Amino acid sequence: MNHQHSPSNPLTKFFLAGPGPGLLLIFCVIISLFIANSPLNSGFEEILNFKFGFHSESIHLKYTTLTWINDGLMAIFFLLVGLEIKKELVEGELATPKKAILPIFGALGGVIFPALLFTLFNFGLPTLKGWATPMATDIAFALAIVSILGDKVPTSLKVFLAALAIVDDLMAIIVIALFYATALNFLYLGIAAAITAGMVIFNRIGVKNLAFYLIPGLLIWYFIHHSGIHATIAGVITAFCIPLHHKSGSSPLEDLVAAISHPVNLVIMPIFALVNTNITFMDGMIEGLTSPLSYGIIIGLVIGKPLGITLFSIISIKTGICTAPEKASLSHMIGVGMLAGIGFTMSIFIAVLSFSGDPLLLGESKFAILLASITSATVGSVYLSYLHKKRNV
Repeated sequence: MNHQHSPSNPLTKFFLAGPGPGLLLIFCVIISLFIANSPLNSGFEEILNFKFGFHSESIHLKYTTLTWINDGLMAIFFLLVGLEIKKELVEGELATPKKAILPIFGALGGVIFPALLFTLFNFGLPTLKGWATPMATDIAFALAIVSILGDKVPTSLKVFLAALAIVDDLMAIIVIALFYATALNFLYLGIAAAITAGMVIFNRIGVKNLAFYLIPGLLIWYFIHHSGIHATIAGVITAFCIPLHHKSGSSPLEDLVAAISHPVNLVIMPIFALVNTNITFMDGMIEGLTSPLSYGIIIGLVIGKPLGITLFSIISIKTGICTAPEKASLSHMIGVGMLAGIGFTMSIFIAVLSFSGDPLLLGESKFAILLASITSATVGSVYLSYLHKKRNV
């Protein structure tokens, strides 16, 4: 998610466009785990459960800090994801069928296999509702690892991984909208649809002022939040309505990406990591790693992801449907598949939607996601470094 302008200061550049955001996430995870297992935890829980906002007979906007972060701030993260997806679809790596097919195929395999493996382990159990947990790749983490690896990874592969993670996120968004909705309120959905239609008209008639999209976007967030569909989808809907180009040559979409990518990468995602990885280590947690839930998540991310991505990519290349990335071998594709097993932000997000009513299952799934993501990052990095060494020898 790094569409920053290149700053001249190398340190600034590192933190904004390089591995910085990923390393900041890792730092927040460590802090969060420390708080969760220290005397600070009760105070931290109180902050997360503190309710604030506005509430009247007709307007309901009073939520806990945790809800504001997961439903409110994360809508801005999804707005950025949506803007990136739209840009790629219109003029980037997903703009032409030939370019788009490989990441789409790869992402499809990387979504189907983990979900199937999870289902295999949890079939007939109450934990089956978390089937989508190992589906999604964490873009920030995966790209942070790739930028740390530097020239050990061909540029074409970095582009493939970014496009793959973006398609992957789009699929996760569709799954969240379809399968993680509670009882639907069709009146609120209808109002949200009408506001969306208004934004599409603004786009068509050439309105480029972002206020005409962001203010209705806030209203869409409110109505979707009360409709039963997860509120973060409002971010994606808003993003898709924002014009990419304008007659004057300026790009409202790129202006918005430039304005929100730093806050998202350096504030919103670290805050999300801080409040959602607070895993308190309890007796039986290590044993819990042998439960069907943990098996489904760990095997889904560590094995399902690379298996699905590699298999579907090979099929699409061998059948001539699409071409392999430049200077990249099949071994490279396997390495990228391994890095795609870093599920972190998105996986935790889906786990929260699946198990928010059960603290024990939620803790178990977060721990499994954490272990699977660390394993995928380590194995993928070591493997890609080994390939680079072997090629140079």
